[in-house]
Amino acid sequence: MITLYGIKNCDTVRKACKWLDANGVEYHYHDVRKDGLSATKIKQWTKSVDWELLLNRRGLTWRQLSDDEKANLNKSKAVRLMAEKPTLIKRPVLEMGTEAGDAVMIGFKEETYQTELL
Repeated sequence: MITLYGIKNCDTVRKACKWLDANGVEYHYHDVRKDGLSATKIKQWTKSVDWELLLNRRGLTWRQLSDDEKANLNKSKAVRLMAEKPTLIKRPVLEMGTEAGDAVMIGFKEETYQTELL
């Protein structure tokens, strides 16, 4: 089963959904803003991908963090922040496999989706 984690108004998430639909790839959509996201789920992802790749330091949510929140950032603090503010996560996150976190892809690149999903 494939689960796509994202937010509805993200252009990259929309591109990924459009590509999955056009290529007949079945998936479940999970809106991290509406449906929430646990620190446990984020920790599972960090077993497959580096937490620094998962953390979106380019978005508005990151820019709105206080200097104290950004200071002394490590994996534990980053996971806590991403759980509190799911829009800090780069999108989309594509989770594949029977066990949560079996395989995780961050972002959308058509070539990568083509190679990994078809």
